[in-house]
Amino acid sequence: MPITDFLERNARLYGQECALVELNPSEERDKSVTWREYQLIESAADAPYRREITWRDFDRKANRFANLLLSRGYERGTKVAILLMNCLEWLPIYFGILKAGCIAVPMNFRYSGDEIKYCSDLADVSVLVFGPEFVTRIDPIVEEMSGVKTFFYVGKNVPAYAEDCLRLMGFCSSSAPPVKLEDSDNAAIYFSSGTTGFPKAILHNHLALVSSCQTEQKHHGQDRDDVFLCIPPLYHTGAKMHWFGSLLAGSRAVLLRGVKPEWILRAVTEEKCTIVWLLVPWAQDLLDAFDSGRVRMEDYLLDSWRLMHIGAQPVPPSLIHRWLKLFPHHQYDTNYGLSESIGPGCVHLGVENVNKVGAIGKPGYLWETKIVNGAGKEVSRGEVGELCVKGPGVMLCYYKNEEATREVLRDGWLFTGDMAKEDEDGFIYLVDRKKDVVISGGENLYPVQIEDFLRGYDKIKDVAVIGLPDARLGEIAAAIIEIKEGESATEEEIRAFCEGMPRYKRPKKIFFDKVPRNPTGKIEKPALRKKYCKVSLVEAQINS
Repeated sequence: MPITDFLERNARLYGQECALVELNPSEERDKSVTWREYQLIESAADAPYRREITWRDFDRKANRFANLLLSRGYERGTKVAILLMNCLEWLPIYFGILKAGCIAVPMNFRYSGDEIKYCSDLADVSVLVFGPEFVTRIDPIVEEMSGVKTFFYVGKNVPAYAEDCLRLMGFCSSSAPPVKLEDSDNAAIYFSSGTTGFPKAILHNHLALVSSCQTEQKHHGQDRDDVFLCIPPLYHTGAKMHWFGSLLAGSRAVLLRGVKPEWILRAVTEEKCTIVWLLVPWAQDLLDAFDSGRVRMEDYLLDSWRLMHIGAQPVPPSLIHRWLKLFPHHQYDTNYGLSESIGPGCVHLGVENVNKVGAIGKPGYLWETKIVNGAGKEVSRGEVGELCVKGPGVMLCYYKNEEATREVLRDGWLFTGDMAKEDEDGFIYLVDRKKDVVISGGENLYPVQIEDFLRGYDKIKDVAVIGLPDARLGEIAAAIIEIKEGESATEEEIRAFCEGMPRYKRPKKIFFDKVPRNPTGKIEKPALRKKYCKVSLVEAQINS
């Protein structure tokens, strides 16, 4: 069955119940405007503090957007891009694209104009749906985007080259469009995170989307009473596919536009959220806010919160130990996935395995794993190799890139590019990205291991370890360290702390700087390499 069937079922069974809530904490409600008037506001650009939508209206809006596409002659397989911040309109538009038999192409809201054009061209986008935040990026490139035939705008002050999406939807039928969908139909193109260069386009079908619903719900047991707090951007597979567990259960979800600790805790309190998915930086910010006394536990009602889970990047064990001391009643889980494996849970820890914090877990529901050497042969337990996954959520291909597809898809197995090892109980531990391994004097150094050690120093908020060129050793490990607010540290004390590591693993260079992360929490190591390679060259010239 296609994933759109779940939305139609929820509209039929739970039509008057709330499906989605949007919270916009930076926009406090104008007390002169009634809640009724607020509920009638349609535009994301006019978003008040709180808006909500029922399952029935969610489905009707999806039908209207589908019928709008069909009325313009867009047929099965047309690529329709979404460039919106998280808002109440995002998911109905996404499902409207699918209901029309078209292919949804979510775009990263941090893309520059050049990246928007690049991804539009790569994915053969014919329709672009965008919001007011992106006008200044699209204006300069609109004439160059010859492949895009229609620009639909969600907001006020519609640009001259675009059309008012929500107004046009109001003239369209709210009945389901006459389009027959199959599991094998292409459904969505997602883009890789681009941490190694320009993104690749990842093609998935409806079967993959449905499998992610099943995997997520199996892992976290969402039922009708759960309330999922969704903070990460919806363009990313992780956020949306974790919400798919709520879709399958027919339960409410809350879209929070902002990541401040106070806003997260206020959302949990006011909406009685039970499940919160965090990225590492946000979890760190919450813990630091409590530790500093800036935020007080007694100011919030958090009894409803039953599960905190983290994914999208390696999770420092020290962070989770801190979290469980503060929230001993929480279930904890970590999920490993890639956009190429449709997001969450191709490997997951499991809430019952908190004693294995540090591992990413075992194969997820409907998934298989293996760890192989450079020749593609499985390694022994305890040995480091490349993690491979196999299951119904593996991508069909990198769209229009056969060579890259052949590199990572072999006999149904997805070669992830992540180095991992398996312990005696079958739990998998990430060691590092294959491309991030530092080879120093013939020794393989795994930055994640060094980063985990350094995070054990209580003054360190975040850390990234990269390889820098070295004439004698080939590469050396350099640590970029972000110190907690209100703290200070010297290179000497960091080096003293590093004496707890084997000598060959100790960073040869230490820099104090902010650690950049992309919207999904991954450290932007290419940017750090580019910056600090230049620093090292300058130092070498000075020393010579």
